[in-house]
Amino acid sequence: MSKRIVVAMGGKAILYKEASAAAQQQEVIKICKSIANLIMEGYEVIITHGNGPQVGNLHLQQRAANSPENPIFPLDSCVAMTQGSIGYWLQNALSNILHKLGCDRDVVSLITQVEVDATDPAFSAPTKPIGPFLSKQKALQEKEAMGGSYMEDAGRGWRKVVPSPHPIDIIEKTSIKKLIDNGTIVICCGGGGIPIVKSKDGYQGVEAVIDKDLVAELLATELQADTLLILTGVDNVYVDFGKDTQRALFQVSSSELRKLITEGQFSPGSILPKIEAAIRFTESKKGRRTIITSLKNAGLIDEGMGTHII
Repeated sequence: MSKRIVVAMGGKAILYKEASAAAQQQEVIKICKSIANLIMEGYEVIITHGNGPQVGNLHLQQRAANSPENPIFPLDSCVAMTQGSIGYWLQNALSNILHKLGCDRDVVSLITQVEVDATDPAFSAPTKPIGPFLSKQKALQEKEAMGGSYMEDAGRGWRKVVPSPHPIDIIEKTSIKKLIDNGTIVICCGGGGIPIVKSKDGYQGVEAVIDKDLVAELLATELQADTLLILTGVDNVYVDFGKDTQRALFQVSSSELRKLITEGQFSPGSILPKIEAAIRFTESKKGRRTIITSLKNAGLIDEGMGTHII
């Protein structure tokens, strides 16, 4: 039986250098080469991705063009649009790479809705960064002009923050399972999924962005995966990140990570959701593991690269 792995990559890994479609597609090709290596090694791969920079940029474009004739789309629709575009880039690149390797597997990107609780306290305390990094002065100008909340993101600048409620259920999970069981490589839950809440009239979209790492953990648990691989911009999880005393973690227990959380080691809008997802997935069933590492190490996880949570 093949080893089932959910690979979760951040939106910043895709929008690494510049915001043009061509530049992002080039980064996606690099990512897909590493993912293809995992597939060729016998892993049964399910892919999910973030969209923080992309959905923020799209929202800025929507806002700039807003008029009675061309009204701005709500945030849930922007999540759906970036889910589609990034899913297309991944699907196209991975299919091409696998074909060159002599592996004619079907690759499908699936528009995915994720249920959240309408009473989630996150709706009154926005924490999820979206869009580009700004100076503090520019962030204050944006806030004064258009409202919203802005927050410093891990010392790299200021970004707009929106509600990030916890995921409850993946609506299309049955379809995802059927595709995987049929041998299809599935790209799903992009950008954390399109956020929806249950109402008397069915499901309705809401103004939020769900954290992709928390959805990746839910997806991995639902699909009975063996490994959750979270790809980010650094090789390892670090203690005292950005300080002179910074040190990398290589193998760490979930209980040790809980202690580090209480010490305030992990930024709420950045690494903390990854740590929380890692703890939940690793503790959900004996033998499961979570690995947090950089894109370049994605194909080297069985050689001990990255931070392995046990």
